Amino acid sequence: MMMTFDQLGLRPELVKATASQGYASPTPIQAQAIPAILDGRDVLGGAQTGTGKTAAFALPVLQKLNQEGRRSRRPRCLVLTPTRELAAQVGEFMKVYGKHLSLRSAVVFGGVNINPQINTLKRGVDILVATPGRLLDLAGQKMVDLSAVEIFILDEADRMLDMGFIHDIKRVLKLLPGKRQNLLFSATFSEDIKKLADKFLANPAMIEVARKNIAAEKVDQVVHPVGLKDKRVLLAKLIHDGNWQQALVFTRTKHGANRLAGYLEKNGIGAAAIHGNKSQAARTRALAEFKKGKVQILVATDIAARGLDIDRLPHVVNFDLPNVAEDYVHRIGRTGRAGCSGEAVSLVSADEQKLLRPIERLLGRKIDVEVVDGFAQNPADKNEETFVNFTRKGGRGKTGGFSSRSRSTGKRRNSPGEVRAAAG
Repeated sequence: MMMTFDQLGLRPELVKATASQGYASPTPIQAQAIPAILDGRDVLGGAQTGTGKTAAFALPVLQKLNQEGRRSRRPRCLVLTPTRELAAQVGEFMKVYGKHLSLRSAVVFGGVNINPQINTLKRGVDILVATPGRLLDLAGQKMVDLSAVEIFILDEADRMLDMGFIHDIKRVLKLLPGKRQNLLFSATFSEDIKKLADKFLANPAMIEVARKNIAAEKVDQVVHPVGLKDKRVLLAKLIHDGNWQQALVFTRTKHGANRLAGYLEKNGIGAAAIHGNKSQAARTRALAEFKKGKVQILVATDIAARGLDIDRLPHVVNFDLPNVAEDYVHRIGRTGRAGCSGEAVSLVSADEQKLLRPIERLLGRKIDVEVVDGFAQNPADKNEETFVNFTRKGGRGKTGGFSSRSRSTGKRRNSPGEVRAAAG
């Protein structure tokens, strides 16, 4: 029998809010984390993107704060996130799930005017969602007082460490009261994450709902060998021939994201780029237009795309393979969410072979290779023949080789249906 949210001990107002979002039953991370958080336990949660992680902490936190009533104008819950987009997403979830409660939440991050954020804090908030830099800036100006925080949540801790925020995290911890409930969520449990958890978690409930770094099983993954100079031409062909209405495309650099978006626009494909050099207003606008279907293709760097919650996303494209294998898992986790199907396409040039191998070791299997007619070999690229020979050396699953199948139309392999994102 399927579990329901009210069986987890949530208030009717919260159950009603989840139902209004189309969620009738909790995901595994929610089923395990919600009771532990309601019991006051510290939590060390391991969950991949798209598992409903945000709701797993948002729902019990809202319940606990609502039960205790407003006792201070100072924040009673602090959620620390690595990026602006993730902060905005968490803040939106707090508002959506808490819409039937009388709690106030606020989001603060850099890249925008600080004065409206200061004014919001002066009016008093119960829940504060923040990025490290802006939070410390506000604290330094004595515009935020964290001495009343009862619950501290460190979200996407692995990305925090990747982005070099460890010293900022330590500075934030010094601003918090000693007695509090602590929640740490991470997609992976590296040694550095465990060391960080040991610093501030007390006898935590360990919750890990998926195997470490394993990509969603419902994501249909494929590699298309292609010459470096032909990548954008192949991408445009796949979009046109497959009639893609929405896809998130990852590039390695900010400049590359801008160039690719410009190329797609010139070829009649609505595209926008988001990366760290874009203003927050521009990033928010591009994401909103993408979600509404006004922009067909969103081109992003890893940092800008971290934490994006995009509903009904059928395609993710690795225009450039990431330098770190774990980032591949985070990228393709944008699709195939909550048990639904999706497609992850990687355009791989000869010089990216060295990046593909560690990704496959992490996945524990080979990724199918499909050659699109006219794109397998670029005579001007001497390295390209090396890749083609490599893909045809041995059958699928053999060490050092791939299967190679011709693909002439570029049509979607499984024609994935609309993909519904998880509750967090």
